[in-house]
Amino acid sequence: MPMVRRAGIEPEPAFDDPDDRQLRFKTNRPGIDIIRVRSFDVGAFVAFGAAHLGVAGSDVLMEFDYPEIYAPLDLKIGHCRLMVAEPEELSATDDPSRWSHVRVATKYPQLTRRHFAARGVQAECIALHGAVELAPRIGLCRRIVDLVQTGSTLKANGLVEIEHIADISSRLIVNRAALKTRPDEVQGWVDRFRAVTEAPATRH
Repeated sequence: MPMVRRAGIEPEPAFDDPDDRQLRFKTNRPGIDIIRVRSFDVGAFVAFGAAHLGVAGSDVLMEFDYPEIYAPLDLKIGHCRLMVAEPEELSATDDPSRWSHVRVATKYPQLTRRHFAARGVQAECIALHGAVELAPRIGLCRRIVDLVQTGSTLKANGLVEIEHIADISSRLIVNRAALKTRPDEVQGWVDRFRAVTEAPATRH
């Protein structure tokens, strides 16, 4: 939101009210509303035309791979990494290069399957939407694929990173049809966000 505000979009006061339950908010810009959805749903809203622009992690874009989405700009925020992790005691003797089949818990089943298929490993994915780090501790599987920022959650659950899949950051995404039908308006916002991304942040 600091970046959105620096781009000149200021939401109505209800946006910052933690007790307000509405999901669509007017802004100081005529014709520009902000909708608040779960991070995993941003791509769907933009791909199917319910929103013209959005901010989504590159993990979401890789998982769903919507052809209707154009991602012209890395916003250089939300940095983390997508990793394969396993219990520390298993990592002492494990050799990922010798895997032929692996069972993993993840909220990224499509991305995970593609990653392992590229190196000839068959991945059996157990789709979870939370508490992924718990899966090895309770015997659901021995390995997980998840986002890692500091690694503290992995460490707290006795897990270590063993394989890097991708570096992740937040992207400005655009509905391709909107870019064609409203090129000046949509491209104008892309250019404005690019200028904000490239400008040094003001510190208060």
